[in-house]
Amino acid sequence: MTSPWLQLDTVAVHAGRDDLAELGVHALPIDLSSTNPLPGIESGGLSYEAMASGGVPTEGGSVYARLWNPTVARFESALAELEHAEAAVAFASGMAAMTAAILATTGGTGRRHLLAVRPLYGGTDHLLSTGLLGTETTFCAASEVAAAVRPDTAMVVLETPANPTLELVDVRAVVEAAQGVPVLVDNTFATPVLQNPIDLGASMALHSATKYLGGHGDVVGGVVACGDELAAALRRVRAVTGGLLHPLGAYLLHRGLTTLPIRVRAQQASAQRLASWLQAHPSVARVYYPGISGDPQGLVGRQMKGTGAMISIDLRGGFEQAARVTSAVRLFTHAVSLGGVDSLIQHPAALTHRPVAAEARPAESLVRLSIGLEALEDLTADLDRALTARG
Repeated sequence: MTSPWLQLDTVAVHAGRDDLAELGVHALPIDLSSTNPLPGIESGGLSYEAMASGGVPTEGGSVYARLWNPTVARFESALAELEHAEAAVAFASGMAAMTAAILATTGGTGRRHLLAVRPLYGGTDHLLSTGLLGTETTFCAASEVAAAVRPDTAMVVLETPANPTLELVDVRAVVEAAQGVPVLVDNTFATPVLQNPIDLGASMALHSATKYLGGHGDVVGGVVACGDELAAALRRVRAVTGGLLHPLGAYLLHRGLTTLPIRVRAQQASAQRLASWLQAHPSVARVYYPGISGDPQGLVGRQMKGTGAMISIDLRGGFEQAARVTSAVRLFTHAVSLGGVDSLIQHPAALTHRPVAAEARPAESLVRLSIGLEALEDLTADLDRALTARG
């Protein structure tokens, strides 16, 4: 554990590396073992039982990779420090992490009701809507949470900034309205650089680690930062369902954390200027970006340390222009996902939010931009050409 008085940038570089000197290495090691030698039947069995019950390895070793892996554990330790949490639990994808959070809070409790504040990432919305995990979900606005909480409510799910409209939700207000029900905040867009939901009273901060944490578009993963008790429940679900993050993915994600603060701040600086430029563009009807699309609660500066690097825009030409723009860009890649060093553009209603109920689906005129590390002048020129293209 790094010292609590260190700055974020320093923690990002050094967190999760406490055992490297003892191991005699400098770079992060990757343990790809699928099984591990046992010192004895009894000690191995006790360690197996501890991990299958949500604990960590004992003197009997780590036994089997579905239960625990040291490379994954280092990444978890680092992310927990960045999120000011007691622990973190990593999974094979963001949706695996969300699924585990639902199972951990509903399994064996007798509570099967969930509350979800829209808008949400389309995959999360779809999972909650289908009731695939045996749950019932009430979708509501943040202001309706207090009235919607029931005796059998197991968890409240929210995302801020929200995908894809960048709406901000007051986490402290929702936690208070939840009346003791655990609150999960999808912190993917903000990252620990700009927002720490645990400090705001949330029980869990979830990341699609595929996005900003990895930052290079070459790894898929998910992680939940939380308290020790919830972490044990999450590890128990992970052990049974086999959702552990692969060690190579954990290595890439841990390495990605070292540059996370620098990347996020640089991407945000470009996004702020690009959002202002888009606001004045004749082809753009509306820009969705914190500080431009409105922040009536004053959450930027109070809850978030910045405005982030995601932008959505409504196009005056509707779906037809959206199709032209996504095809006409040259530097922006037309692709789903976000948070990488290269800029991406996508149409949420047709892709990531396609399974969402019609009344909650993004407008057909809306496209979402993930701003990377390219020169701002080049990104602006690329968008200008695409926005003025004619079919």
